[in-house]
Amino acid sequence: MDDSSDTALKESSPDGQMHREAAMPPQQDSMAAAQEDGALGNAAAAAPQRAPGELEERSDAPSRVWGAQPGLLFQGEKQSCHPLSLSWALGYNSSLAVHSIEDGMLLYVCAHTVVVHDVLGSRQHHLQGHANAISCLCVSEDRRWVATADQGPDPLVIIWDAFSGIPVRTIFDSHAGSGVCAIAISRDAKCLVTISAGMVQRVCMWRWTYPDESPVCYVELSPEFGFQDFVIFNPQNPYEFVSNSKTQVIFYLWGDAGLQYSTPPLTKQTFGSTVGHFTQSAFHFNATQVLTGTSAGKVVVWDVERKRGLAKEPQGRLRGMKATKLVPMQEESLTVLLVLERLHHTVCSSRCIVTGDVRGQVKFYNGHLQLLACSDHSGTGPIQSISFSKTPSDPPGASSTSSHPFAARNFILSTSDATVLRVATDGTDFEKVMKEAKKAVTAIACHPQQSWLAMGSHCGLLKVWDYKQLQLLVSRIFSSAGVQCLSYDPAGSFLATGLTDGSVHVLDAISLLSCCEVFRFSRGPITHVQFSHDSEYLATADEKYAVTVYKRVLQNERRCWEHLAGLHSHYKPIRSILFGIQLDGSEPRLLSLGEDRQLIEYDLSSSSKDQLVVLHRHRVEQAAVPLCLAWYPHFSTESFILTANSCYKMKLYNATTKMCRKTLLGPTYGSPLEKMQILPKSAAEPQKRYLAYITKDKVGLQILPVDGNPHKSSAFICHPDGASDLAISYDGRYIFTAGGSDRTVLKWEVNLNALEAAASLGGEDLVPFYRLLDGGQDGEFFRELEDYFYYVQLRSHGIDMLESRQVSMYIPLEEIPSVMRAMGFYPSEEEIEEMINEVKFSEFVDTGEQVTKINLRDFIKLYINHRPAFGLSMKTIRQAFQVLGYENENGDKVIDRGDLLSLLQCRGEHMMEDELALCLSALLGRHPMGGRSDLDVCDPSGAAALMEEEIPEQITAERFTAGILGLSIAEPEKRTVK
Repeated sequence: MDDSSDTALKESSPDGQMHREAAMPPQQDSMAAAQEDGALGNAAAAAPQRAPGELEERSDAPSRVWGAQPGLLFQGEKQSCHPLSLSWALGYNSSLAVHSIEDGMLLYVCAHTVVVHDVLGSRQHHLQGHANAISCLCVSEDRRWVATADQGPDPLVIIWDAFSGIPVRTIFDSHAGSGVCAIAISRDAKCLVTISAGMVQRVCMWRWTYPDESPVCYVELSPEFGFQDFVIFNPQNPYEFVSNSKTQVIFYLWGDAGLQYSTPPLTKQTFGSTVGHFTQSAFHFNATQVLTGTSAGKVVVWDVERKRGLAKEPQGRLRGMKATKLVPMQEESLTVLLVLERLHHTVCSSRCIVTGDVRGQVKFYNGHLQLLACSDHSGTGPIQSISFSKTPSDPPGASSTSSHPFAARNFILSTSDATVLRVATDGTDFEKVMKEAKKAVTAIACHPQQSWLAMGSHCGLLKVWDYKQLQLLVSRIFSSAGVQCLSYDPAGSFLATGLTDGSVHVLDAISLLSCCEVFRFSRGPITHVQFSHDSEYLATADEKYAVTVYKRVLQNERRCWEHLAGLHSHYKPIRSILFGIQLDGSEPRLLSLGEDRQLIEYDLSSSSKDQLVVLHRHRVEQAAVPLCLAWYPHFSTESFILTANSCYKMKLYNATTKMCRKTLLGPTYGSPLEKMQILPKSAAEPQKRYLAYITKDKVGLQILPVDGNPHKSSAFICHPDGASDLAISYDGRYIFTAGGSDRTVLKWEVNLNALEAAASLGGEDLVPFYRLLDGGQDGEFFRELEDYFYYVQLRSHGIDMLESRQVSMYIPLEEIPSVMRAMGFYPSEEEIEEMINEVKFSEFVDTGEQVTKINLRDFIKLYINHRPAFGLSMKTIRQAFQVLGYENENGDKVIDRGDLLSLLQCRGEHMMEDELALCLSALLGRHPMGGRSDLDVCDPSGAAALMEEEIPEQITAERFTAGILGLSIAEPEKRTVK
């Protein structure tokens, strides 16, 4: 293999696979051209202890970035002014690299957060700024700068100062619509290259140290090159880089001519041998060659293709590369390939090539790909990344030679099975730094008396972690199935575990050993498991919509449980099961809530072997889907059950009658509440209660009692790809969230004072509710509401009344629907009944009397809490037409005129013929109140004639909305809410 150095550039490639992007020439930065030495990037390269910065300090106060030193991250105590602050991250994204920042200090990705983990000091610092899960990251050669990127709505690229933890540059919309799948930073830390994750991939070159909002140059790649998911710079030339997919390696050169690239071919016929899929590429230290590892255990050697008659390549031209060798290294697939310029600061001859494979082996080769050493870590899984510690400075009296080629360079090894190893200098001594879940983490539970957190994964791993001492206590692996749900009994002696194969294990809380037989009475994965308050009963729910109950018995003087009965009580997924206590005693009661809108209570005392008795079935929703369930704390003598639904509403039901007593606006943070739990009472302020919840991707806190005030709630992104579970510490100081597919668990510290302060800043009394009205208290909407309110008083007294009227601040409850509809909210008959009952019985428990009227203040709260959280939308109407209609010859979803009439009279809250005739007459302007005198059209026969005259035979959603209902509904902006 040629070790000579040749930096000449080829002008063209004989295979014709050379490309040049001339449409986007590099942008000329005037500041850079006039003052190159003062550029941001030069400051970064020349003084790594300082932040890159083109702008001079304008303040007398020193910059935290400019003066940052290693170790600054962990100096001083972290203080947060937020209701929830990230305290610790468990697990990591094992599909991304783990980097060694310093010896004993790691950097890795956990969901949307970069974690700097001081392993020896048991400390973490979190770099938070992404709203989407981080998809790729890279670290500069000196470990000073960290670049991260994500995929999803509004993707970001953020460059962090690793010394201070401060984001020094954020690039917005770098690859709008797709995000970034690969990123690399040049050795001088001045340049950044990103590759988009779209079908047509865009490769962008950034001078991130300059204030440009656009890339210096870019090029779009054809899908025929495969999905390019790896990129790396030439360490000896920041204008060259290489990327590869599984099937194509691409070489790039950027400069004044724009971004050029070439795609030399390589097939099985090239060398008459199987190549395999490409994995990673690296620049050889001889400056002319590039190496690419393959899944067939081979290394492709790419070299400059020399043209006859050209002694030297013209500058600025892309060198033509071709595959010159295919070197078989081993049988196993190579997963990692990197080139180490030097293993020791004083040993230039010890440059080497390092590979990692699917068997957990790390091998070291010289420049001729001759094996030097091997570090075998079989059993840890396929190697995902290898990161060597920084090259140490020369100690006093250091020798210029070394007896071992790997002296003074420890390295971090991470595997795709979520194991991280720290390998010592000689490559043989290693320690396991982390062993995390390699599949989705779906279950967490907090011990009721100790600082223990149980975590279960679909890979079968069950761990118990002490979240105060920050150490693992015990673990167990279920080899046959994954862990789906967990629950401690109230005494903390047992841990019930539901698995994906439908089995239920009751374990000792300390040893995790089974305490009784394994239960296998479910036909699908267990989704919920719960103990009663006295541990007398254990209940589970599964994916086959069944609830199963187990009862405690004594076997050989040991507490155990045996199967009592099961019932397929729901016909859609069960969202919650909940034990409570009978109001007139201490007997447990059991409820289940399903997406079939059924709230079911079971009669445990009457249930017998194989016979689970249902006490009550109650439909809790008409249109929305109930999602979660909890017992509401006692703020009055009346007991309530709290539910949250898919329309961002929270509802209070009487615990005995199941009557809906109140409907309230819930948190509106992009998705409805998925799970919720009541925080334990605080010893300092036992009268104050709070609710913790998770939405699709956020964790939040809510001040109780719930009243619809949006300022009483706060939420933060926890798991962008979806939160799967929620748990609260026994003292209420911490909230834990599990991220499901991101394989992480986050520990959040609770700051209730910050939550109360935020609520106070939102205003008192009706101020927060006025702000939810269009235009506020001084807007036209509020004045219109007042007019309607007083008009209803006139109508209730009689329009033709001649006596003096007594103006009141109240209207009768019967007028609530009229005013609601006048304000643009069109409730169903069931919603009207709930609104009237809410006001009518609001004082019944305290006074024994029913309320018959409502004032303007209470009406505003009622309106805001009951109206749709985001108003009426065309999307909802179109969805109805998708379900009820059919596609006509023009491709539009339509409903036949006759079908519409039949649906209105026969489905849902069906209308009588005379009622339908009256409504259509008013809507189409034929009713006397609408300004016409055609009274005959109010009878059913007239309605039919009116339908034929005014309504087309085929009705679209748009025609129905604008032409019949007369509603003007603006199309929502096309944006994705996270």
